Amino acid sequence: MERVTFLPVNGTRISCLLNPEHLVRRREAGLRRSESGSGHVTARLASDDLLLATGGGRTEYDLDLLFDTELAGQSPTKGGVPITDVRDLTGPLWDLAENQPGRSLTDPVSAVRMFWGTWNVLCAVEAVAERLERFDVSGHPQRSWLRMRLVRLAEPASDATAEVATVAPSSESVLAAVDEVTTIRTHHVAPVPGVGPDGEVSGGQTWVAVAEQHYPGRPWLWRLIASLFDEVDGPFVPPGVPLAIPEPPPGVGP
Repeated sequence: MERVTFLPVNGTRISCLLNPEHLVRRREAGLRRSESGSGHVTARLASDDLLLATGGGRTEYDLDLLFDTELAGQSPTKGGVPITDVRDLTGPLWDLAENQPGRSLTDPVSAVRMFWGTWNVLCAVEAVAERLERFDVSGHPQRSWLRMRLVRLAEPASDATAEVATVAPSSESVLAAVDEVTTIRTHHVAPVPGVGPDGEVSGGQTWVAVAEQHYPGRPWLWRLIASLFDEVDGPFVPPGVPLAIPEPPPGVGP
């Protein structure tokens, strides 16, 4: 099987001496706990926190690599001269986690593509850790145990298939769109914990929870609902209060 190879954006091929014995792949879904101005949104009798699907997420890869200047009895060379410092072999991988000179805050993340067998992953190097061993009389390490953490990046899409990122509008733009509201429906909050008139199980909800129920994926629209009801003050809607739920105004997504 071919060795693990990294290909940075500059086109320089970086090959490893040995393949790792294992690769750890870790995924964190695009979920977050629902929050209001006073803290996390939850209930005393609830078994689980209310989660919001925000999209995105995070995929990580952990690799443990071994480098040795005398691996298999053959010393690698650099310009025809035997390498005596293993950092000459691991340096290019270490540099992938360094800030590049001349970069600005608007530059994209430095990407590197990892090839290994059928693996072809575009990622960024988030962290590198190195344990150096077998120092010679000059203080040069000859063996390195290198651990890398990679974070997967989105593959570049063509213009025909690229998705347009949905950006949450500001509070001002949402409230400014109130005049464009045309269709109204009603949301009932149960007078006591139980089932409300429209079949909802509730007993006092937050504005964010109501917005997430009627506008999935767009909890910021709670401001639009609250702006049409002046009698409620605070993050929680009192039980038994009917709320007018407008259709989302134009320009804030489906």
